[in-house]
Amino acid sequence: MDFGFSEELLEIKRIVRDFAENEVRPHMMEWDEKQIFPRDVLDKLGELGFLGVLIPHEYGGAGLGYMEYVTVVDELSRVDGSIGISVAAHNSLCTGHIFLAGTEEQRQKFVVPLAKGEKLGAWSLTEPEAGSDAGGDSNDGTPRR
Repeated sequence: MDFGFSEELLEIKRIVRDFAENEVRPHMMEWDEKQIFPRDVLDKLGELGFLGVLIPHEYGGAGLGYMEYVTVVDELSRVDGSIGISVAAHNSLCTGHIFLAGTEEQRQKFVVPLAKGEKLGAWSLTEPEAGSDAGGDSNDGTPRR
Protein backbone atom coordinates (compact mmCIF):
# COMPACT_ATOMS: atom_id res chain seq x y z
CA MET A 1 0.00 0.00 0.00
CA ASP A 2 1.35 3.42 -0.99
CA PHE A 3 0.97 6.11 1.66
CA GLY A 4 2.84 8.76 -0.32
CA PHE A 5 1.33 11.91 -1.74
CA SER A 6 0.19 11.89 -5.34
CA GLU A 7 1.79 14.29 -7.81
CA GLU A 8 -1.54 16.15 -8.01
CA LEU A 9 -1.65 16.61 -4.23
CA LEU A 10 1.96 17.80 -4.15
CA GLU A 11 1.16 20.32 -6.88
CA ILE A 12 -1.86 21.61 -4.94
CA LYS A 13 0.31 21.88 -1.84
CA ARG A 14 2.90 23.90 -3.79
CA ILE A 15 0.26 26.21 -5.29
CA VAL A 16 -1.37 26.92 -1.93
CA ARG A 17 1.96 27.35 -0.15
CA ASP A 18 3.17 29.82 -2.79
CA PHE A 19 -0.13 31.67 -2.60
CA ALA A 20 0.01 31.88 1.20
CA GLU A 21 3.61 33.08 1.18
CA ASN A 22 3.07 35.69 -1.54
CA GLU A 23 -0.51 36.87 -1.00
CA VAL A 24 -1.04 36.40 2.74
CA ARG A 25 2.23 36.53 4.70
CA PRO A 26 3.24 40.06 3.63
CA HIS A 27 -0.08 41.48 4.90
CA MET A 28 -1.20 39.26 7.77
CA MET A 29 0.06 41.43 10.63
CA GLU A 30 -1.55 44.56 9.19
CA TRP A 31 -4.85 42.69 8.69
CA ASP A 32 -4.70 41.46 12.25
CA GLU A 33 -3.74 44.77 13.81
CA LYS A 34 -6.29 46.78 11.81
CA GLN A 35 -8.96 44.05 11.98
CA ILE A 36 -9.20 43.85 8.19
CA PHE A 37 -10.98 40.98 6.50
CA PRO A 38 -9.09 40.52 3.19
CA ARG A 39 -12.02 39.70 0.92
CA ASP A 40 -9.81 40.09 -2.16
CA VAL A 41 -7.65 37.19 -0.93
CA LEU A 42 -10.72 34.96 -0.59
CA ASP A 43 -11.79 36.02 -4.09
CA LYS A 44 -8.41 34.88 -5.41
CA LEU A 45 -8.72 31.58 -3.55
CA GLY A 46 -12.11 31.16 -5.20
CA GLU A 47 -10.56 31.71 -8.62
CA LEU A 48 -8.09 28.93 -7.81
CA GLY A 49 -10.97 26.58 -6.95
CA PHE A 50 -10.21 26.45 -3.24
CA LEU A 51 -13.65 27.66 -2.12
CA GLY A 52 -15.31 24.61 -3.63
CA VAL A 53 -12.67 21.96 -3.05
CA LEU A 54 -15.05 19.10 -2.20
CA ILE A 55 -17.93 20.13 -4.45
CA PRO A 56 -18.36 18.23 -7.75
CA HIS A 57 -17.62 20.01 -11.03
CA GLU A 58 -21.28 20.04 -12.04
CA TYR A 59 -21.96 22.37 -9.09
CA GLY A 60 -19.04 24.68 -9.82
CA GLY A 61 -16.52 23.03 -7.51
CA ALA A 62 -13.09 21.54 -7.95
CA GLY A 63 -14.34 17.98 -7.39
CA LEU A 64 -11.39 17.04 -5.19
CA GLY A 65 -11.19 14.94 -2.05
CA TYR A 66 -10.49 15.38 1.63
CA MET A 67 -6.73 15.03 1.29
CA GLU A 68 -6.71 18.02 -1.06
CA TYR A 69 -9.11 19.93 1.18
CA VAL A 70 -7.03 19.33 4.31
CA THR A 71 -3.88 20.29 2.41
CA VAL A 72 -5.42 23.60 1.32
CA VAL A 73 -6.56 24.48 4.84
CA ASP A 74 -3.26 23.31 6.37
CA GLU A 75 -1.07 25.33 4.01
CA LEU A 76 -3.15 28.48 4.47
CA SER A 77 -3.27 28.05 8.24
CA ARG A 78 0.49 27.53 8.36
CA VAL A 79 0.78 31.20 7.41
CA ASP A 80 -2.45 32.68 8.81
CA GLY A 81 -4.96 30.66 10.80
CA SER A 82 -7.76 33.14 10.18
CA ILE A 83 -7.52 32.65 6.42
CA GLY A 84 -7.38 28.88 6.86
CA ILE A 85 -10.44 28.79 9.10
CA SER A 86 -12.34 31.14 6.78
CA VAL A 87 -11.73 28.74 3.89
CA ALA A 88 -12.65 25.77 6.10
CA ALA A 89 -15.89 27.38 7.30
CA HIS A 90 -16.85 28.37 3.77
CA ASN A 91 -16.16 24.89 2.36
CA SER A 92 -17.47 22.67 5.13
CA LEU A 93 -19.83 24.50 7.41
CA CYS A 94 -21.64 26.52 4.75
CA THR A 95 -21.27 25.12 1.25
CA GLY A 96 -20.87 21.52 2.37
CA HIS A 97 -24.01 21.55 4.49
CA ILE A 98 -26.13 22.99 1.70
CA PHE A 99 -24.68 20.51 -0.79
CA LEU A 100 -25.28 17.52 1.48
CA ALA A 101 -28.71 18.45 2.87
CA GLY A 102 -30.14 20.91 0.37
CA THR A 103 -32.59 20.32 -2.41
CA GLU A 104 -31.47 20.42 -6.02
CA GLU A 105 -32.99 23.90 -6.30
CA GLN A 106 -30.98 25.05 -3.26
CA ARG A 107 -27.80 23.51 -4.65
CA GLN A 108 -28.22 25.38 -7.92
CA LYS A 109 -29.13 28.64 -6.21
CA PHE A 110 -26.55 28.61 -3.40
CA VAL A 111 -23.88 25.93 -3.87
CA VAL A 112 -22.90 26.88 -7.42
CA PRO A 113 -21.98 30.52 -6.65
CA LEU A 114 -20.40 29.50 -3.33
CA ALA A 115 -18.26 26.79 -4.93
CA LYS A 116 -17.16 29.16 -7.69
CA GLY A 117 -16.16 31.75 -5.09
CA GLU A 118 -18.71 34.27 -6.36
CA LYS A 119 -20.28 34.35 -2.89
CA LEU A 120 -18.64 33.86 0.49
CA GLY A 121 -20.34 31.58 2.98
CA ALA A 122 -20.31 31.37 6.73
CA TRP A 123 -22.07 29.47 9.48
CA SER A 124 -23.69 30.76 12.62
CA LEU A 125 -24.43 28.88 15.82
CA THR A 126 -25.70 31.51 18.18
CA GLU A 127 -29.25 31.30 19.48
CA PRO A 128 -31.08 33.32 22.13
CA GLU A 129 -30.21 31.89 25.54
CA ALA A 130 -27.87 29.30 24.00
CA GLY A 131 -24.65 31.03 23.03
CA SER A 132 -22.64 28.67 20.87
CA ASP A 133 -23.88 25.56 22.71
CA ALA A 134 -27.09 25.02 20.76
CA GLY A 135 -27.49 21.51 22.15
CA GLY A 136 -26.87 22.38 25.78
CA ASP A 137 -28.85 23.94 28.59
CA SER A 138 -30.02 27.53 28.53
CA ASN A 139 -27.84 30.13 30.22
CA ASP A 140 -29.83 29.87 33.45
CA GLY A 141 -29.20 26.11 33.67
CA THR A 142 -32.71 24.97 32.75
CA PRO A 143 -32.96 22.42 29.93
CA ARG A 144 -34.32 23.76 26.66
CA ARG A 145 -37.24 21.99 25.09
